[in-house]
Amino acid sequence: QVQLVESGGGLVQAGGSLRLSCAVSGVIFSNYVMGWFRQAPGKEREFVGAVRRSGGSTSYADSVKGRFTISRDNTKNTVYLQMNSLKPEDTAVYYCAAKAGNTLSNNRRLYDYWGQGTQVTVSS
Repeated sequence: QVQLVESGGGLVQAGGSLRLSCAVSGVIFSNYVMGWFRQAPGKEREFVGAVRRSGGSTSYADSVKGRFTISRDNTKNTVYLQMNSLKPEDTAVYYCAAKAGNTLSNNRRLYDYWGQGTQVTVSS
């Protein structure tokens, strides 16, 4: 079956960095756009960023542009989210998701598979 497993979350001070990973199995990884979303308590799940199948093109939410970087390694079936200059408002559960095709999208409803999420907490 399809599995997306996130790791790398934790507690970090404001200004710090974290790198999240998402290991994918059960699908041909290179056939999917990979996205990252996050959900804070009491809020809707929101788009963070996405990367095309080859890794050559990315898209980011304005709130993270210039601080977060998405990359992927198709030989390891893994997508990464490097988060720098973290702020308390980045605190959320972070989810990776897979979308068939090669069109970047910030619409969570277009993503086919989801991980279970990893908690990121940024203290002030």
